[in-house]
Amino acid sequence: MTYTIYGGELSLFTRKLEAACIFYGADFQLRNKNENEPALIEQRAGTHQVPVLHTPENWMIADTTPLMRLLDGRFPRRALFPEAELGLLVHVLEEHLDEWIARVMVHYRWHYPDSARFAAEKMSAGNPAIAQRMLDWGPRACRATGTASSGQQQAAEAEYERLLGAAESQLQQTAFLLGDRPTALDCIVLGGLRAHTNMDPDPKKVTARYPTVVDWAEQRADRWDGRGELAPFPRSTAFARHLLAEMGDTYAPYILGNRDARAAGAKAFTAESYGEGVSYLSRPYPEQSRQMVAARVAALNSGAALQWLAEHQLKRVFAPQE
Repeated sequence: MTYTIYGGELSLFTRKLEAACIFYGADFQLRNKNENEPALIEQRAGTHQVPVLHTPENWMIADTTPLMRLLDGRFPRRALFPEAELGLLVHVLEEHLDEWIARVMVHYRWHYPDSARFAAEKMSAGNPAIAQRMLDWGPRACRATGTASSGQQQAAEAEYERLLGAAESQLQQTAFLLGDRPTALDCIVLGGLRAHTNMDPDPKKVTARYPTVVDWAEQRADRWDGRGELAPFPRSTAFARHLLAEMGDTYAPYILGNRDARAAGAKAFTAESYGEGVSYLSRPYPEQSRQMVAARVAALNSGAALQWLAEHQLKRVFAPQE
């Protein structure tokens, strides 16, 4: 059974799904969408976004988190979302990386001239007109995700370096970020490193200061033999606790602001980020993604899970209002 991932080498979510397929031990290939009838792929998948997974049944499906839930059912011994409360913990942390930390990747790529030129040339396959369109698009994407000002750029970079520091320490103790087997969280961190921060020339200077993380991304992570256990819920690992300690002050105000803007039909909203009000574009997918986590919370119907969310200032984000 062969799977094909249509996407791009410099795409965060393409490389996230690639990491997942490696962990599953799936028979797959990664192909450049733009070189393989992109209009047909978009028509069949119903989206212009990447990646799209072409399954052995001849389905074409997008959206990495639901895709990984599908693949968990096909590779249950190597599932990347655990069951019960531990599965919720993984989903919450993955959500944070998907919908908040991903903006740091956009900033690094398009606000640094050398990285912007590198990415535009590579992604456009040397076509100057396409490269210029991408160079023009990049700063707009940064404004939409709240990193237009120098203060927000510096704060976002500092947050990502804290993440790298926590990962460096964790990976010196365990094989993966939540224990000795991978989860969906490892996939999104690896996707960011492989597509962006250990790829583009400017952030690569930053990741070089974390040699354990670099070795993990370049070699060690892919050597998983299918064994190992995860740290238990609710304490988990120091890396998990690091992310949870930051989510309430960063991800939560942003995602709730986006939720309210979508409900009001507003095109933009302001949320407090790093101590100041920042303008963001209102986007449908972050709200859809938040609702996926909320649906897991509701289905789990666990008092322990609700207490855990409350302790980390996240019950207001994912639990039904009482």
